[in-house]
Amino acid sequence: MQSDNRIFDDFVKVLNGAAGTMAGMAREGEAAARERFKTFVGGMDFVARDEFEAVKAMAAAARDENDALRTRIEALEAKLAGAVPAQPAAAKATKPKKSAPGT
Repeated sequence: MQSDNRIFDDFVKVLNGAAGTMAGMAREGEAAARERFKTFVGGMDFVARDEFEAVKAMAAAARDENDALRTRIEALEAKLAGAVPAQPAAAKATKPKKSAPGT
């Protein structure tokens, strides 16, 4: 049902135009805010998830390798301790000193 009054039709057109303009302004404001937030967060040196996961996996591999090396060193030290008797520190300190020539 259409109204015969042109004032109401013009008023509805103005409101529709204003609503469209407001929606456009909201979209532009959201895009500007999103861009500003990206710039702000980008300056904080955050790490991407995939980079974080890669470093985390490398750290786990390094820990595993460190544990394996520690086990090998302990086994070699035990083997060395059983094969060669350790010299006490006092025996090393009682070695005769070389005298200076001419004395």
